[in-house]
Amino acid sequence: MILAISLLIAGLLLLVKGADWLVDGASVLAKKHQVSDLAIGLTIVAFGTSAPELVVNAVASFGNYPDIVLGNVIGSNNFNLFIILGIAALITPLTVQSSSVWKEIPFSLVAVIVLFFLANSFFSSDIPRLSSIDGIILLTLFAAFLYYVFTQLKSDPSIEPVTQKNYSNLKIWGLILAGLAGLIIGGKLVVDNAVEMAQSLGVSEKIIGLTIIAAGTSLPELATSVVASIKKNNDIAIGNIIGSNIFNIFLILGISSLIRPLDYTVAFNTDLHMLGAGTLFLFLAMFIGKSKRLDRWEAAILLVAYVGYTVYLINGEI
Repeated sequence: MILAISLLIAGLLLLVKGADWLVDGASVLAKKHQVSDLAIGLTIVAFGTSAPELVVNAVASFGNYPDIVLGNVIGSNNFNLFIILGIAALITPLTVQSSSVWKEIPFSLVAVIVLFFLANSFFSSDIPRLSSIDGIILLTLFAAFLYYVFTQLKSDPSIEPVTQKNYSNLKIWGLILAGLAGLIIGGKLVVDNAVEMAQSLGVSEKIIGLTIIAAGTSLPELATSVVASIKKNNDIAIGNIIGSNIFNIFLILGISSLIRPLDYTVAFNTDLHMLGAGTLFLFLAMFIGKSKRLDRWEAAILLVAYVGYTVYLINGEI
């Protein structure tokens, strides 16, 4: 058990560092080939923060562990919304742009609703599952969201450029290859040892995915939002979370269900209800108290709600 826990932690560290190396090397390579800052931000950097979840889910899909795939995404989104956003808003109240209030937050709520209906197979007589067709639907919606983000960034002159670093070609490719290796090895370590821990502890893969793996793969979002909050960069602090949650559902679950159709455990509906309620609370919080701001007391509600939710999950396993 101690070895499994150690290897799991090592895998999570490799995932985070691998994503960092990959983004660093790929960004410099793209700049050397005259790729715009906008394109880099939309592709390489956005992919980098979602890379841990993507790699873990790809490995779990190939290994036929659907509860880990779904638990990782749903758990990561809940962790992002309740814990990371809660901590960031406790550090400093987060003022939100009108576009986020009326477009991005509702879009993230739509993502939860779409996943709920597709996973429960409301539109077919099949057993609850995310099929390959569902995966195509999710990826199509992701493309629509990416187009929206592109138009938003293109019209926003305040977007800061990506800092260009002077790396040799050897260092660039070394970072890219090391990043890919870290992601692949880290993802394999996380999935294999998470399954072993679940079996040893007598808990379900669902719970492991919703808690340990979800929290671990959300480390890049945690670091990004906390640093942004300390620097009072509200747009990054909240945009990072909302964007990541949309990416996780549409992109990562879309790819995962294309790799292998995912049988859906209806017990996940409780976790989706939690995610939907939290997203709706975030939207309503924009009109309570000071307009378009997530205040500290509202952040405290998010944190307390997550603690209660986690206790509920653990009690359900005992």
